[in-house]
Amino acid sequence: MKGTVHYEQREDVALLTIDNPPVNPLSSGVRQGLSDGINQALADDNVKAIVLTGAGRAFIAGADISEFGGAAEGPSLHDCLNTMDASSKPIIAAINGTAFGGGLEVALCCHYRVIAPAAPVGLPEVKLGLLPGAGGTQRLPRLIGAEKALDFILSGDPIPGPVARELGIVDEVADGDIVDAGIAFARNIVAQGSPIKRVRDESNKLEADRGNAELFDNARKQAARRMRKRFAPEMIIQCVEAAVNLGDFDAGMAVEAENFAKCLKHPQREALIHMFFAEREVAKIPDVPKDTATQNIQTAGVIGCGTMGGGISMSFLNVGIPVTVLEMDQEALDRGISVIKRNYDIQVQRGRMSEADVDARMGILTGTTNIEDLGQADVIIEAIYENIDVKVETFQKMDAVAKPGAVLASNTSGLDIDKMADATSRPEAVIGLHFFSPANVMRLLEVVRGDKTSKETIATSMKLGKTLNKIAVLSGNAPGFIGNRMLARYTSQAGEIILQGATPYQVDNVLLQFGMPMGPFQMNDLVGLDLGWRARKLGGVKPEDVPITARVADKLCEMERFGQKTNRGFYIYPEGSRAGQADPEVVEIVEQTSAELGIVRRDIDDDEVLKRCLYPLINEGARILEDGIAIRPCDIDIVYINGYGFPEVTGGPMFWADQQGLDNILADIKRFQEEYGGEAWEPAPLLERLVAEGKSFASLQG
Repeated sequence: MKGTVHYEQREDVALLTIDNPPVNPLSSGVRQGLSDGINQALADDNVKAIVLTGAGRAFIAGADISEFGGAAEGPSLHDCLNTMDASSKPIIAAINGTAFGGGLEVALCCHYRVIAPAAPVGLPEVKLGLLPGAGGTQRLPRLIGAEKALDFILSGDPIPGPVARELGIVDEVADGDIVDAGIAFARNIVAQGSPIKRVRDESNKLEADRGNAELFDNARKQAARRMRKRFAPEMIIQCVEAAVNLGDFDAGMAVEAENFAKCLKHPQREALIHMFFAEREVAKIPDVPKDTATQNIQTAGVIGCGTMGGGISMSFLNVGIPVTVLEMDQEALDRGISVIKRNYDIQVQRGRMSEADVDARMGILTGTTNIEDLGQADVIIEAIYENIDVKVETFQKMDAVAKPGAVLASNTSGLDIDKMADATSRPEAVIGLHFFSPANVMRLLEVVRGDKTSKETIATSMKLGKTLNKIAVLSGNAPGFIGNRMLARYTSQAGEIILQGATPYQVDNVLLQFGMPMGPFQMNDLVGLDLGWRARKLGGVKPEDVPITARVADKLCEMERFGQKTNRGFYIYPEGSRAGQADPEVVEIVEQTSAELGIVRRDIDDDEVLKRCLYPLINEGARILEDGIAIRPCDIDIVYINGYGFPEVTGGPMFWADQQGLDNILADIKRFQEEYGGEAWEPAPLLERLVAEGKSFASLQG
């Protein structure tokens, strides 16, 4: 059995210490140790109270996910909790550190709870497609009320000890040694003859919530907005409803058990657990050892204070790293800094920051028009427009002023990192740091290694991503890197489909129903149709040489329909609204373009739309793996979920492909190849090999 619980008697108090490093999950040995320890204490007449705590930095960090789906050894968690509930002696949880999931549920089953100020508590099961299945949905509403319990459980986010005390989850925040505080609390309870407070028997909060249907309606509306397409939130709400409306604890537990089983069997659970492990896996770089030396990034320089440069600067400011931002002239600099300040002011208005927070961030931001002022920065990131010649020239200037050891980075979304590195005297210090817009919000950071990028620079950049609260994924240096290389296939197919018979609105709706936050044409409107149009004009591309998939967008641009910025693009945007409305005129333009190209339109069903948008993306993902641009399939999943809005509940494109069956996907790709031809439908050799060998993308994880 894995894990143990140490039993120690301190005069009239039994101290049970969970020891299952590093985070004390509820493994089989821990469950056995809890049951044995409590029974031993109950059998000893000299023991008047029991204190439960954890060894190291955690109390109990939750269930042991590695045991999911396997045959459980020893007593179940419910057996342990039943033993605790039946205890005739008070049990006090001395929460020394992390108490997540089943760990917090154990604490809720204790009769009293004392917590260290820095100890976080939370019920994160919703993030894994599950619900608290050891009484959390039944005990917490009894302790703090249904509304607060729903907010807490549906967010899945942790809170520190003082906030837990304010909510009513714990009884006391203890300064000093938490075990001593727990024992003192226990002795005080015994001395005062205080009753054993079983949370299961509390009813006042439930009675106050009973009959309040609006409470649960609001919870459902919020869950629909925040966790679109998620299955577990509705199951959680039903459990809390049962706690309130049924009143009887055991009846509520039966609903919790039934709904937990539904979550456990639902495909979202497997997908979200895949994402849980994938987020940890992407930090591991096979040829960069964990103990590789890293630079300490204490200051940053950012070249460019436009949309991307401003967002990148905010990412550093938000974690307390001073930034010097460079612009070409004072007017552009003032404009960029004012946008940063305005963005922070909006957060104040929404109650997410204080004026003091804004002052602290703006106080470590310095603007300049002199590149030499970046000379002492530990990392310099260029965030100028996408032109390789201009970026090469910028890297020459960065190299001339940067101090020895500084990391020189490009925020390019797909240009050649090696060309930039070759323009410097220190190619080993050059790397791509591709932030996603808005950079201060989006979690993904694509870290792009060049041929000569050192292991130290890679390790430093991956560590920096974590410091900035980003998920850093390493990519090889190839046009478009991981994400944009795949995106090109997706958007190109969307452009073809509308010429062959679908409308932009059908395509977008299919992708929205799949779970994407927006469809490809909504995305084009948001980004701006004029970006590609202007680039083609500046590049001297003749109208007849424009890719057919861009013909409709270019026609809209000729009509000054650039997207949301002009309130018209593929959609019409009423003044001040971001919600687009379909426009029959656009459908006419699409049909006219089809006729000009000699394309006979036909009805295209939603199933074909979905497959033709997603399968080229997956096929390209297989090529990226084959080319070594991505290390593992899960790296692609993390990129696409966190950078492009691929629905989390699918586990990402490569995981989703495995669930559909690679043989089925390959068969459809070959069918589309016969019908439409083109490079997009040329099956990736890796995909063909995996199907021939009866394997999945998951088999490549290593």
